[in-house]
Amino acid sequence: YLHISKDEQKKRLEERRDTPEKQWKFHPGDLAVREQWDDYMEAYEAALSATSTGHAPWHVIPANSKLARNLMISRLLIGALEGLEMRYPEPEDGVAGTEID
Repeated sequence: YLHISKDEQKKRLEERRDTPEKQWKFHPGDLAVREQWDDYMEAYEAALSATSTGHAPWHVIPANSKLARNLMISRLLIGALEGLEMRYPEPEDGVAGTEID
């Protein structure tokens, strides 16, 4: 779950409003949703607590900084992939010496 603070959300909404190249991302409905920030945070916390398990955990990633966010996600992915201990499958007998015309 990527979490940004209310202040960061405000900053990003203002940037979308004020930057012509980003105005397509701005929706007036975002402001109505923003008014319910506390309710959304409470709902997210309840949903994450109720659905996070040992084999399928939620990870709450602070996302105010996109660079830090990306680093944390990369580390989580690397850890998960390394935990799989993946190996190449064994080749069929005789593959190494097979002559190809």
